[in-house]
Amino acid sequence: MERNIFGGRWTSEFDNSSRRWTGWFIILETEPVTIIRCQPGRHTEPILAIFNEAIANSTALYDYKPRSKEMMESWFEAKTRANYPVIGLEEEGELMGFASYGPFRAFPAYKYTVEHSIYVDTRFRRRGVGRVLLEQVVQAARGQDYHVLVGGIDSTNHASIVLHEKLGFTHCGTIRQAGFKFGRWLDLAFYQLTLNTPLLPIDG
Repeated sequence: MERNIFGGRWTSEFDNSSRRWTGWFIILETEPVTIIRCQPGRHTEPILAIFNEAIANSTALYDYKPRSKEMMESWFEAKTRANYPVIGLEEEGELMGFASYGPFRAFPAYKYTVEHSIYVDTRFRRRGVGRVLLEQVVQAARGQDYHVLVGGIDSTNHASIVLHEKLGFTHCGTIRQAGFKFGRWLDLAFYQLTLNTPLLPIDG
């Protein structure tokens, strides 16, 4: 599958036999930009830096303390065990941003619902990186037979809200004063996208 992006096109790979997403690769005429599946080791520190910048300077993460390298290694291990992709966008080998998803809630009947997150390095914002990553999250979730994608977005993050709405996500509720950071209460808005997968959902 290919489509135009950043003046070029991307192609996807998905292993139907194992139901595992294997990667996205951009072929660009104007820039050496590639969508990849992030790997432990190579991408641990760049992702850690993006996470910690978001923790220190924004309400994208309702967290206070910087994360450690050991925490990121455990994060990657959990993603790998559960077969949750960590999708990255690189320019000349430098990570521009990443996206992933994980369980929405721990109870078994939520198995077809995942909660996603997208983070873009401050140097690469306003270049369409977030949109590309969100599109790939949706495609990966569909390929893995999930049914609902949920994004928890701080209500003041208008750029993220607009992006989600442009890609078909709808507002499904807001928890008022769900968090407290930077000396103020934070409202958490939830946006969801319902997919046409799986074809044959099952109980148990």
